[in-house]
Formats: sequence, structure tokens, C-alpha cells
Amino acid sequence: MFHRKMMQNVHLAPDVDEDDLYSGYNDYNPAFDTEDLENDTAFQQAARTSHGRRPPGTAKIPGTPTSRPLATGFGSKATLTSSMGRPVTGAIQDGVARPMTAVRAAGYTRAAMRGSPFDPLGQGRGPIPPLEAKNADSAEEKIRQLEKKVNELVEESCIANSCGDLKLALEKAREAGRKERALVRQREQVASPENLDLTYSVLLNLACQYAANGMYAEALNSYQVIVKNKLFTSGGRLKVNMGNIYLKQRNYSKAIKFYRMALDQIPSVHKEMRIKIMENIGVAFIKTGQYIDAISSFELIMSMSPNLKTGFNLILCYFAIGNCEQMKKTFQKLIAVPCEVNYDDKYISPNDDPHTNLLIEAIKNDSLGQMERERKSMAEEYIMTAAKLIAPVIETSFAVGYDWCVEAVKTSQYVELANDLEINKATTYLRQQDFKQALETLKMFEQKESNVKSAAATNLSFLYYLENELAQAANYADLAVISDRYNPAALTNKGNTIFAKGDYEKAAEFYKEALGNDSSCTEALYNLGLTYKKLNRIDEALDCFLKLHAILRNSAQVLHQIANIYEIMGDPDQAIEWLLQLISIVPTDPHVLAKLGKLYDNEGDKSQAFHYYCESYRYFPSNIEVIEWLGAYYIETQFCEKAIEYFERAALILPTQEKWHLMVASCYRRSGDYQKALEKYKVIHRKFPENVECLRFLVHLCTDMGMKEVQEYTTKLKKVEKLKEIREQRIKSGRDGSARSRREGNASGDGGGTKGERLNARLKAFPETSEPYESSICKEIDVSYIDPLGPQAERPKTAARKRAEEDDFADEELGEDMLPE
Repeated sequence: MFHRKMMQNVHLAPDVDEDDLYSGYNDYNPAFDTEDLENDTAFQQAARTSHGRRPPGTAKIPGTPTSRPLATGFGSKATLTSSMGRPVTGAIQDGVARPMTAVRAAGYTRAAMRGSPFDPLGQGRGPIPPLEAKNADSAEEKIRQLEKKVNELVEESCIANSCGDLKLALEKAREAGRKERALVRQREQVASPENLDLTYSVLLNLACQYAANGMYAEALNSYQVIVKNKLFTSGGRLKVNMGNIYLKQRNYSKAIKFYRMALDQIPSVHKEMRIKIMENIGVAFIKTGQYIDAISSFELIMSMSPNLKTGFNLILCYFAIGNCEQMKKTFQKLIAVPCEVNYDDKYISPNDDPHTNLLIEAIKNDSLGQMERERKSMAEEYIMTAAKLIAPVIETSFAVGYDWCVEAVKTSQYVELANDLEINKATTYLRQQDFKQALETLKMFEQKESNVKSAAATNLSFLYYLENELAQAANYADLAVISDRYNPAALTNKGNTIFAKGDYEKAAEFYKEALGNDSSCTEALYNLGLTYKKLNRIDEALDCFLKLHAILRNSAQVLHQIANIYEIMGDPDQAIEWLLQLISIVPTDPHVLAKLGKLYDNEGDKSQAFHYYCESYRYFPSNIEVIEWLGAYYIETQFCEKAIEYFERAALILPTQEKWHLMVASCYRRSGDYQKALEKYKVIHRKFPENVECLRFLVHLCTDMGMKEVQEYTTKLKKVEKLKEIREQRIKSGRDGSARSRREGNASGDGGGTKGERLNARLKAFPETSEPYESSICKEIDVSYIDPLGPQAERPKTAARKRAEEDDFADEELGEDMLPE
């Protein structure tokens, strides 16, 4: 049977000519004839409709006895069955169409009949009708648009607050509140349900903006609206915000009340929030002085979730009540709080891979790295402050207390702070004026690691520099630089010691090196500018101070140096501009105001000069130069009565100088009050009986007024003038004798050298006749204090001042001639 079936499929080749190997190659199926497709009606109809886009029927599989129908325009389809007897998909048998169950989702239906078009996308039904246009006048659409506008205003208010524009944020919040109330009214008209979430957000944002702008009463009213509305389920938590406002208003009892109410309404699952509220309660108790209640709150927090801030506040409370034992225990709890920052190990490269090292350097200064450094710095600050606070009181002396704190820190995770505590111990000795103990404490670090040794040596150098022991300061500055060449403070101190010796070029090199190691070292940059000023490199000095001004915008010293440099460069306009910036920072500095007065006076602006000199006098009424300028200004403007006030104050400050007393009497005389002028001259004569100018005015006034004392004052005047002539002759003879003795000494050689030297030594003890006697003392003493604002202003010689100097010329000569015999 099997053999027979196989033989049925075997077809013998016909007898053909064996030589015609390529016969049959030109025969082709008429279905592939494309030349007559334009005339094929069935094909054209299929191309124009979706009928031709149907998936083709299953092709004949080679090697099987089953044949498939071939749909062309040249013949009809023949429905065949498969070898297993299964009808072809979609075929019609006995007048019934078999359903296409496998492709129903593609658009076929159960009722699909032969000849129906294939249209799964419904294109035969025509174009889709347009969407129904929204009715902009409908109530629902108006409500929807108004809700959108309210949400936008709330977002804009929050963004403005985050950008720091609090006024704009409040305006947006108020506008959102107005539109939200209009929205509520519209909802009531159409009986639409309320949007409680939108109302809550608008009221909360408005209250926050009121509080941010300092409008606490309005903020509290807004919070009350939320809290009293029972529909807001989480409104009770906002009592924390109300407590914060009462705390800012220093109404601590109400703040504690609202904090406790908020604590009762917050479930225990919100542990972090409850801890923060308890911290606020403890702080409020500290403000009211109820340290025991504050201790209860802080102890509860330390038992639940210990943190650095709470531990520090607890130490403050125990310090306030004087409980030393609890201070020690709490300090140990404080240093046991984990810092949760492993900064050093995280950024150490495990190998020398340059890609890894570059990545570590990149992430070291990102926002997360900065946050870690801030957290570590805050922890160190809490611990250092607590140690400095409790060290003087927990033991019999502060030194023993510091030692206990150092030992406690050494056993904790903050072991690197032990050295800082030792240095703070030395600083405490300095505050107590115990320099010996401070030096001994700092010298203990000479044998420790290099960075600690460098810090201690830097402080030692600074101490010796303050004591003006430049040799020791230089030695410890060298030790600090050797221990840590990259320590900018050590390099700055080294430069300072060289600057004090006058070697400005070398000092500038150390300042530059310090800036190379740390470009933010403002001390080195400031000192470098001073060094360039000493070297008369004014442009470079100005560059240094301008860079420093970009770093320290409100530094009075930097602003003054810039103004001073512009004054040296001969640019008074720029100097005035920088001094005006300076007085905006230090408006009560009398020296800056006097400097402005001087610059305006030099520019010829008397009104501005008078204004700033008056301001300077108001803040410091003892500046002789300012007093003299104001007195001369009133004399020049013919207001001698007002000038009397200033000259009387000058006479009060310098009572031994005849000049100011004579100026007061001169003002009385010029204003026409001769009686007071006469009385003042008499007082001056009693105090300074040998003053020639006073006697001359007394004679003149007594003559004009017809008084009997004329003869008396005339006799005294002649005696004083004669005495003056005798002294002048003595001075002249002494001068000639000294010149003659010098000539004799030079001529006598070695034999007369000893006598000439003795004579010269005696003559050197006396001043020259052209200068006051006191000036010889001042020349031998170096000025130890240098006014940071430079020398005081010299008032230009006005006509009134010139007359006053002429009046007092005789007095000055008399003072110069009063030499010991």
C-alpha cells in the first residue's frame, strides 16, 4: 500500500529531445502577465478599493499535495481543503462561511460574507465628525478656569518666596485668596461640591507669606481660620506654626501652649516631628528661665533620639543651674552622638588610577560633600563650645577642667579635637593675662605631629610679635613654616616679622607664597597691599585692596586704604567716593568725617567741608584740628560769637597754651563786647604774666575805655619787652660762643678734642632756636602708635587764622626763648 502511494507521486519524464536542454524556460504562468494589467477590470477595481489590500491567501507549500486557490482576474477561485480535511480560513463550504475566529480583533465580524470589503479602520463610513466645541460660557468651564488660575497664583507666590521676593509673594498670595473666595461663590450658585484641598492650600500659603513678611497678627488670623474648620483634618498640626510666631513675638507661655496642643494632635508614628516640637518646647522654657522643665524635655529627646543640638542645649541648662556632675555626663553623651559623616575615608583613592582620582576630586566639592563638611563643622563647633563652657566650672580650676575634657574627647570619635582644645586652653591663659602658662602650653606641641606643631608655633609667633619680641616671633614663625610649608597663617606671620624689620621686598615674597597656598587668606592680601604702599608701588597696592574689597565688601579698613591710595595718587574725587562708602559702614567715625571735611575744603566746597567737620566734632569734640577749623570758619564768615564756643573748648583741652585763650578774647573784641574781652585779657594776664600780646591788648583796651590801669599795664609791657631783649642777646652771645669754640676745637686737634666734645655735648642738650624746646625730646622717641586713618588734616591758612598767628607770634617766640641758664 505504501509503495503504491509513493509510486502515485512519481511522474516519468516525457520523451523529449535530449539536445533541447533549455526547453520550457519561456513558459510562464498567465497570472504573472503584467502587460495587460491596465485592461484587467478586476485588478483595477481591487487597486481602487480596500479589496486588494487584503492579506493574501496561504501560498502553496512546496512538497505537499495540498493546493491553494489563486485569486487573479483571469479565473475564479477554487476552494480546496487541506490534507487533514480542515477547510481553508474564510472559505465557504455548503453555503456557510466559516468564522475567522483568530482575527476577530482585526476587524472581521461573525457576519462577514464573501465579497464584503475589508475595512478594519472604518474608512468606508466617511470622515469622523468634529469634536463638540466647549461652551466657554458654561458655569462648569468658568469654575475650571478659575481653579486653574488660583493654582497658578499659589505656585507663583511660592516661587517668589523661594527667590527672596517676599513682597511679591504676599501680593500673589492675597490675589489667590480673592480669586478663591470668588470661586466659592460661583460653586454655591451652581450647587457644585467644594474643593477643600484648594481652599486649604490658599489659606496656608497666605498665612506663611504673612509670617515671612513679619505680619504676625494677620498670619495668626489665617491659621485660626484653618484650625477652627473641622473639615480640614490635618489643620491641628498648624498649631506648630502658630507657636513659632508666638516664640518670635517673645510670648513664650502661648508658644508652649500651642506646641503642646500640636504635640497632642500628632500621632506617635511621626517620631521626627514630635521630637522637633519637644525641642521647641525646651527652647521656650529656656527663654522663660524654667531650666528644670527644659531639662525634662531635652532628657526625653536624648533618651529617644540623641542629637548634637539637644545635647548642647541640655549642657546649657545644667550649666545654668550649676550641676557639675550632670554637665560631665551630658558632655559624654554629646561626644557619643554619631556624626554620621565619614569624610576622610570616603575620599581616599584606593589606587593610583588617574580616572578614579579625578572622579574623587570632582565629587569632593559637590553639594553633598559641602553638606557633609557643614555637618562635621557644626558637630565640632558644638563640642568645642561646650568644652570651653564647662571646663572652668566642672573642676577646681579651668586647667583641670580642660584636661578632663581633653581626655574625654580622646576616647571618642572626635579625637582630632583634643589638640584644638589644648590650643584653646592656651588662649584662655592669654585672656587671663597669664602669658607664661600660655607659652608653656603651646610649647608642648613642639614634639607632636607637624600640623599641630605648625598651629602651635603660629600662635607662639603671634604672641611674641604682640610682645614686640621680634627675635622669638621670627624663630617660631620659622618653626611653623618648617612644620607645614603650606600653612598660610605661618607664612603670614613670617612675613610680619620681616615687615617689622623693614625688609619689605622679602616680606612681600612670603605674603605672595601664603596667597599661593590659600587664595582666600585675607590677612596676607591686606599685608601685601601695605607692603606695596611702603615700596611706593601704588598701582599694585591698589590692585591688592580692590581684590580684597571684592572678598570683604563691608571692611572699613579696606575701604579706608583704597581712599587713602587715591588721595596719594592725587585723585580726590575717587577718594571722596570711597570715603562716602566708608561712612555708610562706620557713620560715627570722627576721623573719617574729618578726612572728608579736609578733602572737600581742599576742593573749595566749604559747605560740605563745614557739614563733615561739624559731624566729626559732634562725635569727637576733642579734636584740636577740627575745633580750630570750625572756629576759623565762623570768624571768616563774621560769626565770632559762635567761634567762642569752639575756642573755649580748645582752651579747656589745652589749658597751658595761651593761643586758645587769646583767640577767645579776640572773638569778644571783634564782636564788639569789649568789656568781656577786657575781663578775658585780665584772666590771661594773671595766668601768663609774661605774655607780650596780652599786655598790648590790655593797654589798647584800657586806653580806648579811659581806664586808670593803663599806666600799670604799660609799665609791665615795657619790663617784659626789655626782658625779652636781654634773653635774645644771651641767646645770640651763646650762639656766637658755641661757633667760636667749635672753630677752636677743630684747630687744636687732639689736645683740645675733649673740651670741644664736652661743649658740643652740652649744646646738643639744648634745642635749636628755630624750634620749640619740647621738640628735642620728641625726636628721640619713636612713635609706637600709628593712626590707621593717617595724619590729621591741616587746615589751610585763612585770613582769620593768619591774623591769629600774627597776634600770637610774640607768645611763640617767648616760649622758644625760655631756656635754662
